[in-house]
Amino acid sequence: DSAKWTLPPVMPVVIVIVVLAAIVGAFAWFLRAKPAGEGAVTDVFAVPIDPTNVMVEVRVRVQNVAKKQLWIRNIKATLKSGGSEYNDDAASTVDFQRYFQAFPDLAQHQSTPLVPESKIAPGAQQEGMVIVAFPVSKEQFDKRESLSVTLEPYDQRPIVITEKK
Repeated sequence: DSAKWTLPPVMPVVIVIVVLAAIVGAFAWFLRAKPAGEGAVTDVFAVPIDPTNVMVEVRVRVQNVAKKQLWIRNIKATLKSGGSEYNDDAASTVDFQRYFQAFPDLAQHQSTPLVPESKIAPGAQQEGMVIVAFPVSKEQFDKRESLSVTLEPYDQRPIVITEKK
């Protein structure tokens, strides 16, 4: 008898590792999180509030590509400009008329608002405007690197819609 310990043959071990990796890969692929929706920024219009702030009207189109209803909980916007990032929640539709009276240029571009608590049926699409404000000048806004609108559904992953320049 020998006290020598021996390793199992290499080929059966390699085959088991490859089969396990294939099974884990298949589960990861088929159970991955699928997007709830997709969309596009169709128009952006900004007016200066004062020399250091701007109010922006963003028109977005959202399509529900999931198999269940898309129920929007919150809407946010993110501006990247001059190496900085600025965030703002969408303005309440109750304030829209007040903004349009204060900024007539903004009123010329108004459309149907996209509001929280909106429901989009599977396969349907909805277009609407979102109003946000950022602490940048109009010139700095016009030189922006990117502008994104994030729709946060109740029970699905957020939908980030980025403006294409």
